Amino acid sequence: MGKAKRSGIFAGEDPFKLAQSWLSEAEKTEPNDPNAIALATVDESGLPNVRMVLLKEIEADAFVFYTNYGSAKAQEIEATGKAAFVMHWKSLRRQIRVRGLVSREDGPQADAYFNSRSLQSRLGAWASRQSQPLDSRAALLANVAKVTAQKGPNPKRPPFWGGYRIKPLEIEFWADGAYRLHDRFKWHRVGLTEEWCIDRLNP
Repeated sequence: MGKAKRSGIFAGEDPFKLAQSWLSEAEKTEPNDPNAIALATVDESGLPNVRMVLLKEIEADAFVFYTNYGSAKAQEIEATGKAAFVMHWKSLRRQIRVRGLVSREDGPQADAYFNSRSLQSRLGAWASRQSQPLDSRAALLANVAKVTAQKGPNPKRPPFWGGYRIKPLEIEFWADGAYRLHDRFKWHRVGLTEEWCIDRLNP
């Protein structure tokens, strides 16, 4: 089907630049966390999981978020190497859907992002055994206090915490239309080195 004709908010030949443009626009109108994404993974039985996380970077060919590698989402990503997410902005009545292949980002880029976080967030990353059972909030706060005494005012990134980079095989841009006749354009490719095909989809 090749390249569907696009104009206005859908114009452009680079889906990552288009996604960044939409996000930048949302940053001016969304009251809270315009970079929030609903991230979907599946467990070993194929049962889906979805949760909100914050997208931290849109790169030239990927989307990056950070988490605890011991979390449920991380364990499911490690098992499949795949994930999907949706960004939805009520203020713009738009959304972006992404499906793709995932790899770790646990090098200098992850160090730089970790160091940019508040001290409380860095200590919290050390203290939390994300997704594991917790006796009480008091127990968590006690662990934070213990970590604070151990790690001091400049804790390094934990070895169990870092990023994931999603390289899409599909990206869909959706905008609300009158009478529920929405505009949808799907960018898709068979492999990461292949050219994008772009289709207009029925609403």
